[in-house]
Amino acid sequence: MLASKFATNAASRNAWTRLMSTSAAPSSYKLVVVGGGAAGLAVSSTLSQKLGKGEVAVIEPSRIHYQQPLFTFVGGGLKDFKDTHRPTSEVVPPEAQWIDQAAADIDPEASTVTLADGSKVSYEYLVVAAGIELNFGGIKGLKETIGKNGVASNYSPKYVQKTYEFLQDVRGGNALFTMPATPIKCAGAPQKIAYLADELFRGKGIRDNVTINYYTALGKIFAVDKYADAMNAVAKSRDINVNLFHDLVEVDGAAKKATFKVLGSGPKAGETVSVPYEFLHVTPPMKPFDFIKNSKIANAAGFVDVDQYTLQHSRYSNIYSLGDCSSLPTSKTAAAAAAQSSVLKLNLLNQIKGNKVPAAQYDGYTSCPLVTGKHKLVLAEFSGYTGSPHETFFFNQANEHAFSYWLTADLLPEIYWKSMLKGTWGGPSSIRKVANPTSMN
Repeated sequence: MLASKFATNAASRNAWTRLMSTSAAPSSYKLVVVGGGAAGLAVSSTLSQKLGKGEVAVIEPSRIHYQQPLFTFVGGGLKDFKDTHRPTSEVVPPEAQWIDQAAADIDPEASTVTLADGSKVSYEYLVVAAGIELNFGGIKGLKETIGKNGVASNYSPKYVQKTYEFLQDVRGGNALFTMPATPIKCAGAPQKIAYLADELFRGKGIRDNVTINYYTALGKIFAVDKYADAMNAVAKSRDINVNLFHDLVEVDGAAKKATFKVLGSGPKAGETVSVPYEFLHVTPPMKPFDFIKNSKIANAAGFVDVDQYTLQHSRYSNIYSLGDCSSLPTSKTAAAAAAQSSVLKLNLLNQIKGNKVPAAQYDGYTSCPLVTGKHKLVLAEFSGYTGSPHETFFFNQANEHAFSYWLTADLLPEIYWKSMLKGTWGGPSSIRKVANPTSMN
């Protein structure tokens, strides 16, 4: 009875928060943050405290906030889906105004954001942290078959639980895992689930009956050579076939057939290859949201055009961007967003206060924890700008390690909810000074 009453009261509070988020919202703010994901909340939590209540608005249409780095663990049967999400009303900072609508347009000349209902919100400063759009429609037949016919994706909360469900149904045949040609978030996730599938099949005693194929549209299994060598070795040891320059272009769910276009400059470039499957994990192509791509703040590729070091817009000095929607030439990860947020907040606050100080600089740091099995993980940390490893710990993080698994599966989720979303986690740079002071790796 008490639990039921608490749940009812909590639901009522959340409903009231959603109602108040727009019904009494003013139309002008000191700072508007477009996006209530990890990047947007890391910024808005700090700046709403610094600038005061009612000075910051967060534009975010989703009523559920997902901790997406955990989705691979859910798809591999290692975590429960319920641990990956919380109501947006519980994570938006209390000092900020939550506007629970989607952005439809940004006009940097007028300093306004147009919302989905046609209303406008004006700003003195703007931070764009809208993420990146999953484009399931970019592959012929995928929208019609995703979530059935053995086709799943860890990238969507709607389909991530189907991954583990369909993997358990496999008795033999081909298990396929894909990586598209477009920029994506968490570029290691497409291959991580292949390693977890291998472990699952071995545990069921059916591995000899299953052929695992990883198809990537890229020319390497991983962008940084140190970790590419490590992942090639892992794939070889698990008898996972790595197919480079293969881009998924069509899925025939009824026939359980996947078709790939061969990229690159080899003799088969431009040809298509069709492969039967029993299980297919798809990483969908991704793209900038139209309201960014079609605005004046976008570069030619459709991403927010910012200086890669200061995160300030290249043409509009009162606009900043970070995370997946930005033009920053580094891997799009939550770790990158954390590091970017600390730089952005410092530079923006100094601008607001009129402090004439040298701008803080972002060095391209990002991290991709490559889980390879239960209690095994390669912890890739590097600069996307230089391609050089930038490891936090003294041991060789290219080796599979139980500590790296614990850090990623158990500790980082706590840091995410309790620190990153509250604006107090800007990455591991301070830890690195103690745990790897000589950068021996």
